[in-house]
Parts: sequence; C-alpha cells; structure tokens
Amino acid sequence: MMNRKSLSRNPLSFALATAVVFAASAPVFAQDSATSTETKEEVAAKKKATDLSTVTVTGSRISRDVFNSVSPVQVVTREETTLAGFNSTAAALQSNSVTAGSSQINNSFGGYVTNGGPGANTLSLRGLGATRTLILLNGRRVAPAGSRGSVGSADLNVLPNAMVDRIEILKDGASSIYGSDAVAGVVNIITRKNVDGVEAEFQHNATESGGGDETRYSLVFGSTGERSHFSGSYEHYQRNEMTVGDRDWASCPTDNLRDMDVGNYFGSGDYIDPTTGKSKCFTLDSGGVTINTLGTATFNGVNRWRPNPAVTTGRLPGYEGVGYYDRDTFNPGLLKESLVSPATTHTLFFQGGVDLGVMGDAEFYYEFLGNKRKSEQTSYRQLSYDYSVGNPLLGGLSNLPAFALPSETSNGRNVAARTFIGYGTDRSKQSVDFYRATAGVRGSLGSEWNYDFMVSHADSDADYTFNTFLTNRLAQSLNVVSDGAGGFSCVDPSNGCVAAPMLNAQTLAGNLPVAWKNFVYGPVTGNTTYQESTVNLNVNGPLFDLPGGTAAGAFGVEYRKAKIDDTPSADSINRNLYNLTSSDPTRGSDSVWEAYGEIELPLLSGVTAAEELTFNASARYTDYQSYGSETTWKLGGLWTPVKWLSLRASYGTSYRAPALFEQFLGATSGFLAASSDPCNNYGSRNPTTPRYINCASEGLPTNFTATNSVRVDSIGGGLVGANLKAETSDAFTVGMVFQPEFGSGFGDLSFAVDYYDIEVENGVAQMGAAYILSTCYNGTTADFAANNGVCRLISRAANNTVTVQNGYANLATDKVRGLDFTTRYVRDIGPGEFRANVQVSRFLEQSGKVFQDDPLVDTNGLINTPKFTGQLDLTYKFKEWRVRYGLNWVDDMSSYAYYEEDPATSAYDLSVPNYITQDFSVQYTADKWQATAGVRNFADKEPPTISPGAGIYNTIGNSPLYSGYDYFGRTFFVNLSKKF
Repeated sequence: MMNRKSLSRNPLSFALATAVVFAASAPVFAQDSATSTETKEEVAAKKKATDLSTVTVTGSRISRDVFNSVSPVQVVTREETTLAGFNSTAAALQSNSVTAGSSQINNSFGGYVTNGGPGANTLSLRGLGATRTLILLNGRRVAPAGSRGSVGSADLNVLPNAMVDRIEILKDGASSIYGSDAVAGVVNIITRKNVDGVEAEFQHNATESGGGDETRYSLVFGSTGERSHFSGSYEHYQRNEMTVGDRDWASCPTDNLRDMDVGNYFGSGDYIDPTTGKSKCFTLDSGGVTINTLGTATFNGVNRWRPNPAVTTGRLPGYEGVGYYDRDTFNPGLLKESLVSPATTHTLFFQGGVDLGVMGDAEFYYEFLGNKRKSEQTSYRQLSYDYSVGNPLLGGLSNLPAFALPSETSNGRNVAARTFIGYGTDRSKQSVDFYRATAGVRGSLGSEWNYDFMVSHADSDADYTFNTFLTNRLAQSLNVVSDGAGGFSCVDPSNGCVAAPMLNAQTLAGNLPVAWKNFVYGPVTGNTTYQESTVNLNVNGPLFDLPGGTAAGAFGVEYRKAKIDDTPSADSINRNLYNLTSSDPTRGSDSVWEAYGEIELPLLSGVTAAEELTFNASARYTDYQSYGSETTWKLGGLWTPVKWLSLRASYGTSYRAPALFEQFLGATSGFLAASSDPCNNYGSRNPTTPRYINCASEGLPTNFTATNSVRVDSIGGGLVGANLKAETSDAFTVGMVFQPEFGSGFGDLSFAVDYYDIEVENGVAQMGAAYILSTCYNGTTADFAANNGVCRLISRAANNTVTVQNGYANLATDKVRGLDFTTRYVRDIGPGEFRANVQVSRFLEQSGKVFQDDPLVDTNGLINTPKFTGQLDLTYKFKEWRVRYGLNWVDDMSSYAYYEEDPATSAYDLSVPNYITQDFSVQYTADKWQATAGVRNFADKEPPTISPGAGIYNTIGNSPLYSGYDYFGRTFFVNLSKKF
C-alpha cells in the first residue's frame, strides 16, 4: 500500500526542515565588483566611468550603500550558477531555488498549447503565472517574445548568460515601483561591469543516458577608459533533442492501476499484454493512440476492428473485433516524440557609456540585446478520416450502414467507416528574432540629486511552421469515381487532386501512397510580431534630514506602448486544419502613462532599541488607454532593535490590465477527447441526476456514445463584449533577519524568515472547458433549459459535436500564502573557507475560486503544487580550489483527499514521495583561466510515478509533467574560461 509519507519519517527531508530552525534568507550584502585578478587600485581607477559607490536594490528606485532593504531580496551570483552546472540563465531562473517548486513552462512543454508558443521558457513566481512576474535586465523591462497569439511574457531564451553578474529576485509585490505586472515579484538580471579585454568561455553538459546535451560558446569583451566604457558578449547555445525513447522511465507508460481482488499493489489492475505477459505499455489511458483500426456501427457489441485475414466469416470478413485495451495503440514513432525539445540560440549583448561633460556631468549610455532562436518539436500523428455510406473506396465493405451523421470529410453524407491510422512523426518549427535597444542620459541635478532619462524599443518577430492535414483536400480526395482502369479519380481534379486509397489492411497499417500524402498533408506557416516601446524619466536624491539620517526620494514618469500582431496561415484562419488547432488573427495595442514616487524615511539610527528604524512608501498613478486609471501604493518598514536582529514588513496593492493577448486573442480552436462530452454513456448514471436529465432533454438516447472530439474555442475577453476588467491584488509580507555575533571562532551565521500573503481579485484567466462542461451539465435543469450561466458557452451541433467557448474572463480569486527560510553560515576551517546556504520554502495556501459565491479550493500539497521545497548548498574554498555539494528537495504530494479517494483502496496511484537530487562540482581558478567540472543528479534519481489512467494530470511516461523534476538524469558538465 502506497501511503503518503509524513515529513518526519524521511531522514533527509526531516534534516532539511530541521535546518530551518537554525537559519534562513539572510540580508543580502553588496558584492565586491572586482574580479579575482583585479586589484583595489585598478577598480578605483575605473570608478569615474562606472561609479558603484551606491547601488539600487531591486524593489526600490532609491540608491543606498548596502543591500539590506525593507523587502526580501534573494541574490544568485554567476559564480553560484557556474558551480551548479547551469548552462543558461533560463535554467538557473527556473530552478526550484528561485521558483520554490512552482511549475514552469520549459522545454518539456513543446507538445502542449502554451503562452508564448512552443519552445518559449517563462517564469512564474509564487505559482501566480508568468504575466504576473516582471523580468528586468539592468533595471529595465524585458519585453515579451514568442510565437502564436498568446505572447505576453518575457521569454527567458533571449537573456544573455556570460555577461550576467548576478540575479536579484524580489519575492514581493512591487507594482507601485515598477508597474502593473510586478504582482508576484520581480527578477532583475544585472550584467557585469568593468570588463577589460576579452574572455572566452565554453560549457558542455552531457547526459549519461544520451539526448538533451547542451553546448555553449561565448565571448565577453570590453574596454574602460577615462571618459567611456564599453562591454558586450556573443553567445551560441545549442540544446540537442531528448526523445521519449531516450529514457527508460518514459518509454513504457502503463495504466499503473490497482485491483484489490488481484493484489494490493499498483499494476495489479493493468491490462496484461499477451505478447509480453506484462502490463501493456501505451494503452489509450497512458499515452497510446488507436492505430491500425477500423470504426463502424456496432455489430454483436463490437465497433472497432483490426485487419486479420484469418477471419473469413461474420459481418466484416478480414477483420477481428477489438476492445478498448487490446486494440493496437503503440507505434515505435511514439518513442521519437520530444521529451526535451531541441533549440539553437545566438545572443548578442552590448552596453556602454560616454561622459558628456555637460548637463550635470551627464553620461550618455546605451544597451542592445539581440537574440535569434530556432527550435523544433517532434510529435506523433494519428490520421482518422471518414468514408461515407456507399463510397466506392470501401471496396468489399461498401454495404456498411451509417453509424454517424456527416462529418468534415464525408462530403455531406452519413459516415459508414472511420479509419484510425498511425501516420508517423513530424516536426513543428519556430524561428524567433528578438531585439531590444535602449539609450539614455543620466547625470546630476545640482550637487546631490540625479536624473535618468531613457528610451527603449523591443521587437519580437517569429515564424512558426507545423505540418497538418487540410480538411478540404481530405474531403476532396474522398469524393471519387472510377477511372475506368481499376482505380479511382477525384470528382473535382482541378487542383491536382489525388484520390484517397481504398480501405484495406495496407491503408489501416499506414502504408499510404506518397502522392496522396503530399496532396493532403503539408506545412503551414504563421507569423507573430510583438513590439513594445518605453520612455522613462526618473529623478532621485535626498529630501531632508531626520534623526536616523537623510530622507531620500525617487520620482518619475513613464510611458509604454505595446502592439501584437499574430497572423496565422490562411488555412488556419479558414478553419481548414484537420483535427488541429485553428485560429484567427490576434491584433491589438495598448498604451499607458504612469507617474510614481517613492520616499524612504530613516527615523532613528544608532540609539537604544533602534539601531535602525526606516519606513518606505511608494505610490504609482496608472492610466491605460484601454482600462482607465488607478492608483497603487506600498508601505514598508525595517526595524533593527539590536545589531543582530531586524524586523521588516510591507503591504502593497497592484493593478494589472489584461495582457494584449488576453484582450485581443483571435478565436482559437482546440479539441478534447470525445469522452469529455458529458453525455457520453450518460445512460449508466442515476436517472435522477441533473446530468442524466439534461442530456436526455437534448434528445440523446441513453446508449449515446460520443464519436466526435469536443471543440474548444478560445477568444480574448476584450473581443466578445465581456467587459473584461483589470485585476487587482494585495500583497503583505513580514519577516525577521537574525545575525548573531558569536565571535570569530564560531563563524558568521545569518538567518531570515519571511511570510507572504498575496491575493488577486478579478484575476484574468480562462475558466477551462472541462469546468464549463461540468458546471453546465451538472447544474440545475432550469438553468440548462434556459441556457443560463456557463451553459451559454456550450453548443451542440446536429452531428452531436460539442463546442465550448472558453474565452478570457475575470475569475474571482487567486491566493497564495507561505514562508521563505534562508540560512547562511560561513567559517574558516583549516586552510580554507566553508560556506553553507539552506533555502526552504513552505506554501501554506495555494487556493482559488472561479465565481464569487464559490468556496476557495486549496490545491496546496496536491501533485505539482508541493507544500515544501528546499535546497542545500555547501562549498569549501581553499587557495585556487572550490568544491561544492548541492541537494535539491521537493516534498511528497498527494491528491487523494482532493478527489475523495481512499489511498488504501483507490485504484489510482495519486501520490508521489519526497524527491531529492544531489550535485557535485569542483572548480580551479588560476590567474587568467578557470575550469569547473561536475555532475548534476549524480545519484541518477528518476521522476516519481502516478497513474496516468486517472485522467487528472498530464504525464510523461508515468511521471507527472512538472518542471520540479529532473528529466535529464545524471549529467556531467565542464566549464572552461580564459581571459586574454
């Protein structure tokens, strides 16, 4: 029996949790800007061109001389990411140490419809979504990039890696500081300064099991003079494809069911493959797809048939009946599908400045980021089309009766036979060109105040191509007459039509004429552009003196304008993509004027019970062209009663207008399985239930079996008269920083704990087709009859195809609460320095509701939403050497209670144990070169398994589709850098 384990019963997870008692997110201090080979005198000589005497911490626009701030800020340095073996900034940002276990859209989602399109990598803090997380590069916004209509978040693929000095993560709402999309937090990527000369770097990550290798080459260059400075980088990154067949744990998914009458273990309820004597791989419930099969009307209780020449009698000579589990559902092509999709990027970044000597000793500065991404995904395709009643292509089965009303390929006639053919693999491709150019002037206003005026423009231009069957050509090729020579020709041959093949065993086996495949199947291409322009003026400086120091302020105005234009292929717009997502163009723009201000008041300093007492207040007035105006604000305070203890708290509001795609997304169609029709086999239910009554009221027979996929149409909320509103939110944080002084013999210990509570109202999201269907058909018969509520979003056609309108709408509430703990301990041991860092995140609540009168549904602790995650990082540095050990932990999770299943008797495995991976690396630093080598997941820990047949979670193999698990396995890496 697989019960969910308690934390205290697992030694490693218990040790991590216990470590929290001793430590947590310590205050982050300014990093030394000198490189390992620079002297203090050399750094000082560069000070005029790159003055770093004060810094601006992420979460504030006021410069200060230390990093300790009112809001909690986590810092990830370049040194840490190199030792950890990350080969890209995207991978470092999506790690659990940054995301606290929240699921991220990464390279394993290439086969799914995701915002930003296939190949995009996005970041969601606190699990609140990528559109509520703001990405900055050197304090300035990174504009969205990607393909297809739902582009609305920064694509982490565009970020440089070699030029990154550190990453600051503000896990606190900051809309009043940075603007509307800083709801869940802010990530600021800060590039290296003081670069002189050229530095070459090479890194290669190689998986032990093959596939998914990553290679990066980079050049960093720069020069710093008395009146100017310039630096930049060029990088080439390539990630190879990792297929499903490359990993044993993914290459044979089973139903993983339990039958208590057979045995109290998962797998006892699986269908046993007679050819192997083991659980069948790739059943219809575990990733398989019906192939080599014919569908007809029901004869003797059977409506699915497989070619078998040994059958010479019965209603279908040459065919044998097959059931749900014994039909053919596996083809070797399924093992060629992308588990991790391949990609190649080229990234160019440069920055610089020139002292003008005028306008307050002003500096003209500039920055450019350019990125080209090419990515692709391999998928397996099934071909299912219909032969009409009496169609001559039926051959010996031309007398089959109708079993379905006319479909898209039956040319207006009833359907007699439906093919289920394994067509093979194909590839989808994306080419995304992104650039962002920034220029500005900053200088002094008098002796103490500073100004910064900046303009920036970003542009993303993407082509996306995928292969598809064309509906009109399939139908045209199935409308045939005899050609008089024993074959067939199209009734309409005007465009080179090739007649479809006759129905026979070879056709069902996928041995299809090449000429016909070329006629009905081919590539289609769409284009997406996204543009964003920003103008900002900021001033900051001292205001007046207070007992604790000088009050400071920052004030500014900002204008932003964004525009999206997604033009799908003509066949997509014309709904001519057979059994595949189609969409209309997505076109729209929006602009916003904002004015903001921030003040910091050091009330007390260096007195009894107040080593420091500081308050911070900020406010922002926002006026959208589309959504009008609103004011957001934030108040915070930091109190240090004694040197070794600080308390901090903040409360703020946010206001987010819907992203452009949420407003203007063109009608996009997708499909759910036919079994998603609520009336499928409804006669087996209690006749008194609302679903039974509602389905019967539509005139459906009690033995109704859905044969058509459920169509789902999505559309932007601003296009359907839905009066889509801007969403609002409140964020509260309170924390403690503990830095005891035990003397040099003990070492330096820092501990911090921060509590956060973020609640979003009128959250902009899609309701979900499954929710709409369930709510309507399980609702009251009066509402169903009157087509009220969500029932208005559902229609049923004459052929019983169900269509659901799943547009963007204001949903009632999203709420997250939790605790972040971080510990840092540093001590000299022997000839070197030992450093330990522990981070533990504890979600207390991850809840939401759709309508205002619904109860909050808490998913905290369910599969893919862990309560706990933790990271342990131990390093030891002596002379030129540095050694690191890392441990990553995701808590056990269970969904039994949520789905009202008894874990002792449930047929489904709906729990996963604690998941722990370990890393090791060693680094040698010489005068002009550095080498790092290591292994990630050196114990080769595989992802945990569940029951895919439950139909609750997307899975890869039997593992949940979740970014918190390592799909690569044991991976070796080497990083080499050389300065010239």
